[in-house]
Formats: sequence, C-alpha cells, structure tokens
Amino acid sequence: MARPNTIFDSAHKGDFELVKTKLEEDPTLLTKVDENERLLLHWCCVGGNYKLATHLIELGSPIDARDDTDTTPLILAASAGHTEIVSLLLEKGANVNQQSGEGHSALQYAASKGWFSICAKLLEYKANVNISDKRGATPLHRAASKGNLEIVRLLIDSPQRLIINSRDAYGFTPLHLACEEDRQDVAKLLVQNGGDLETKNRDGQTPLDLCTMHLKKALEIIKSKIQ
Repeated sequence: MARPNTIFDSAHKGDFELVKTKLEEDPTLLTKVDENERLLLHWCCVGGNYKLATHLIELGSPIDARDDTDTTPLILAASAGHTEIVSLLLEKGANVNQQSGEGHSALQYAASKGWFSICAKLLEYKANVNISDKRGATPLHRAASKGNLEIVRLLIDSPQRLIINSRDAYGFTPLHLACEEDRQDVAKLLVQNGGDLETKNRDGQTPLDLCTMHLKKALEIIKSKIQ
C-alpha cells in the first residue's frame, strides 16, 4: 500500500480532482515512481477509478511500466477485477501477455479470481491461453483449482489450442487440482474435453487417486462413455 497522504495514495483512492490539480502544478509527477516503483497509473488501476485512469493515459503515462515486482497496470487491474480499466488499457495497446517476476499474467489472475468478463476480454486481445508462471501453472490450473467452471469452459472454447493436460512443476494437471479440491463440475468438464485420468504427478498420483469415491465413480463413467 502506498504511504498515506501522498499523491500515490490519492490515485489509489480515486481522488480525481486532487490528482489532476497536482499534475497541473507539476507534470513530472506523471512519471514519478514511489518506493514500490509504481506510477500513479499503477495505483489508479488497483483502486479502479476509470476516469482517472483515462486522464493519466491521455496525459501520456507509460502503459506497460513495471513496478518492483515487474507487475504492470494491466496485471493489477485484472487482478482487482476492474473490467472497464482492463478494456481501456488493452485498447491503448497494453501488453496482454506481460508477466510479473513470478510469471503471473493478467489472465492467470483473472482466471484464479473468477473474473469472467475480464478473462473474455483478455482472450479477445489474444492473451496466451497456455501462459505459465514460474511454477508451471497455467490459467486453466488456476481456474480448475478454484472451481471457476465458466472460466474453465471459456478457456476450453478458446480459438487457441488449449493444452488441457499441461503439468505444473509438481506434475499436477488441471484435472489433478480439480479432483484434489473436489471441484466436481470442473473435473467432469475436463474429462469430457480430454482431461487424462492416468497422468501421474511427481508423487506418482493420478487424478483418480485424489478424488472422493463419489467423484471417482462419476469420472470413470464419463471416461467409459467417451472410449
């Protein structure tokens, strides 16, 4: 969090008139960074004030500036669930596939937090459906683990070729995670679309090894109908 009583705090709070006045008095504030190497636009995207975000961009604020974790305004807006600002940044040319220092992208955050409209907008702008972080987790891993069924469906229906059995650094596929978290509808959807029940993680476990008995039976029935 930015320190209180700074222009960065005002941008976070969405105090449009104060920030506008301060910038008129000192235009260099537009590209000044705080102790987190964040611009006013970074904090505005966290707070979600569309009017202020538009104003900062119109004044020429860098769109893809990175903070001390290599996080951009787009990643912050997507994580915070601010659909209008995400759309604005994309329209202005923000890098849809920029990743933070840990490899997290806007699509990964949105998929994890259940922001369907943001996921749809990012995919419209060609977000990489298979993008992975430093632990090998993809947006599908994130959505499956959280039980975000409609986002899982959105990723499956993407025009891009989704790697449905992608494995993370621990050997887990999205189906492993859905089974482990007992996300039953997600697990069923994954199996219906090619989720592999035989893939083993680093501990030698298949998705079925992580299921409740009820889910295991349901998945085996779905698999038998597909074969």
